[in-house]
Amino acid sequence: MESLVLMFDDLPAVVRIFIVFGFVLAAIRFKWSLGSAFLGGAFLLGLIFALPPGAIVAGAWAALIDPKALSLIVIVSLILVLSQSLEASGQMARLLARFDGLIARQRLNIVIFPALIGLLPMPGGAIFSAPMVRTIGADADLTGAQMSFINYWFRHLWEYWWPLYPGVLLATTLAAVDLWTFAGALLPMSFVAAAAGYLPLRRMMPSRRAGAGRRATGGAGVLPFSKELVPVLIAIVPGIVLGGLLEGVLSGPVAPLAKELGLIAALCAAIGWVWRVNLMPAPERRRIVLRREMLAMIYMVAAIMMFKGVLLDSRAVEAVSAELIGWRVPLVAIAVVLPLIVGLVAGITIAFVGSAFPILISLIGAYGAGDETLAYLILAMTGGFVGVLLSPLHLCLVLSNQYFRADPVSVYRLFWRPCLILLLAGLGYFIILQA
Repeated sequence: MESLVLMFDDLPAVVRIFIVFGFVLAAIRFKWSLGSAFLGGAFLLGLIFALPPGAIVAGAWAALIDPKALSLIVIVSLILVLSQSLEASGQMARLLARFDGLIARQRLNIVIFPALIGLLPMPGGAIFSAPMVRTIGADADLTGAQMSFINYWFRHLWEYWWPLYPGVLLATTLAAVDLWTFAGALLPMSFVAAAAGYLPLRRMMPSRRAGAGRRATGGAGVLPFSKELVPVLIAIVPGIVLGGLLEGVLSGPVAPLAKELGLIAALCAAIGWVWRVNLMPAPERRRIVLRREMLAMIYMVAAIMMFKGVLLDSRAVEAVSAELIGWRVPLVAIAVVLPLIVGLVAGITIAFVGSAFPILISLIGAYGAGDETLAYLILAMTGGFVGVLLSPLHLCLVLSNQYFRADPVSVYRLFWRPCLILLLAGLGYFIILQA
């Protein structure tokens, strides 16, 4: 153990941090679970920054039992239960079916299907909207690559800020930023993403109305559609209101958790609604709650929080900050490039948030840019998500290409420009916020 510490002792802190990142990313590439990759990374981080094994375990445990960390784990678990309940009960399929034909314009119809699916975080969710996109796309004579692009791009309009996405929740927890402030600040990026995707869509689909079998049903279809959307509305609207009310009522140790408790209560109500309305039997409910995927997600979030705890205890960030300041590396470059690289390699938002954000947040303070924290977080979120969108490991991209039998190179040709627009818009937004 001592020989390992001595071997790394003379290396710059930046190099040691990149060794840890390299280990985490290599572990992901070798099919380790994200939780195991981050847990192994936390132990390696502690060792090469000379923390005794007992101190590594103590730091990881303290970070895990922090109330904010525990509330985040509960929220992520409930979101997954809600998502799986909607899928298993058939309500997600009914939601999309009720929407069918409400809008007469082909271009709007084809993008709203994947956008609706995007409101609920589910691994590989693009596959759920693919049949609807194919139906409309075939009517418009679109190629497989074009349909795959539409399905993939518009499925991911909301992930920059939508409060049900674990990456967003984790970012606000790590940065100690108000969830709704963060969400509101990043909301414009969804409009940018929609516009960036709509530009190539206009060339693919000249303006025309839906086919005879897909005409708008007008107000007659709005009520059934709204009824199927109720659980999503319950999860969000009361979550905001209740969190604000609890903030004014709660005191003592639970007061800082007011917003989290409001969201937890709203998610429980939404899950209860789905179970009751769809008459889901107890065995099916147990199967959803005990799914292996949910346990893996809990393990991953817990491992990320432990990674953060060891990172703080090792004082690695202070060492890295001192070196980067001495080398005069612009903070804006770090905020873009570091999350983008991790997102590109890992292909999932929570991976770049969990690994890059703890370092970036500490660097913001070290560079004396505390007043611009939100601007840097928006820039990092945009850069990281562009990396995720471009990642060949992104499950939605893989499934969408497979479903439409699309050549990946042809799909990349369609969405690299929208990704560039996103990145440039993020930089422009950052400059505006600074000013």
